Amino acid sequence: MITDPWFYAVAIPAVILVGISKGGFAGISALSLPLLALQISPLRGAVIMLPILIVQDVISVWAYWRKWDWGNLKVLLPGAFVGIVLGYLLAAYVSEAAFKLALGVISLAFGARYLFAKVAEAKRAAPYAGLFWGAMAGFTSMIANNGAPPFQIYVTPQRLPRDVFIGTMSIFFAVVNWVKVPPFVALGLFTRETLLTSVALFPLAIAATWAGVLLIRRLSAERFNRMVYSLMVLIGVKLIWDGITGL
Repeated sequence: MITDPWFYAVAIPAVILVGISKGGFAGISALSLPLLALQISPLRGAVIMLPILIVQDVISVWAYWRKWDWGNLKVLLPGAFVGIVLGYLLAAYVSEAAFKLALGVISLAFGARYLFAKVAEAKRAAPYAGLFWGAMAGFTSMIANNGAPPFQIYVTPQRLPRDVFIGTMSIFFAVVNWVKVPPFVALGLFTRETLLTSVALFPLAIAATWAGVLLIRRLSAERFNRMVYSLMVLIGVKLIWDGITGL
């Protein structure tokens, strides 16, 4: 198990953010891996977070059981499987500096998009668009544990009821995270140290997810999301700099 206190200084808020996101505050988990990347390599951070995500998925799927939209899942999931394969190929063959650069660009782009995007009119997108954004969600989830923004780009304009939106997102990423396990095993990233570190963070992960479920039914997420995405932009800029200087 990792014992460096500086690691836990970033891991604890990262796990809390992911838990609250799984509870319904969609998208704020995007900050988790960039936070971890400040102390450890992005791939190592991703492999530590994956078992935690799977545990949190159990809670979020249970909390929103059967409150999902099958029409969206039928087009998003096949695309996500393709995106996971592409993410695996990037993780296997690209240097850590390039990986940090890619993660920084994703963090900066998605954070800026949230801060400056305009509200679109309600509409149901075409299935081919769902395949594309599903692939993007799978890809970014594989390399950055950050598949929520592409998912939101496709689903949010449909203006689904809150619980249906969260339920669809919960089951989608529950499936995606299990599909990501074999590629991570193939990359040889799981170790005794990473698994024990994940297990040590399980209690916090469970508590944070339940907190997210309770908070989403009581509070507006707007101000909190804006603060988190502002931090995401700043961390994205730092990771881009680290990636460029490391190439």
